[in-house]
Amino acid sequence: MFKKSKTTYYTMGAAMTVGMLAGNAHAANNFGSIANSINTSIASLPGLIAAIAYLAGLLLAVLGVMKIKDHVENPSQTPLKDGAIRLMAGGMLFGLPILLEAMTETLNTADTGSGASSANLRSVTFGTI
Repeated sequence: MFKKSKTTYYTMGAAMTVGMLAGNAHAANNFGSIANSINTSIASLPGLIAAIAYLAGLLLAVLGVMKIKDHVENPSQTPLKDGAIRLMAGGMLFGLPILLEAMTETLNTADTGSGASSANLRSVTFGTI
């Protein structure tokens, strides 16, 4: 019985995937429209990464506090390093969106900021002394 439902599940998943690909096939006629579609899709990727990093950081911080609580209740079975590692990893994940934003602003090549560009990186100019 389980094998039959598993096969049905995979068949339905394959059918939905083919249907979605067939529905979007008319949108991409040439390389320019494909590239434009990719740029549009990637525009929201930093927000998704930030949301996932915040949630994972919060989860690891809570798990770290719970592991430290377990260590306080029974030090012989739960080492302190388990909770400390989870707390550090949670803090790093919680700070990742801020780091990504700082990197984006540093390398901003738009007219609003002075960022690094390939022309600036290839040549070095020294002022007169």
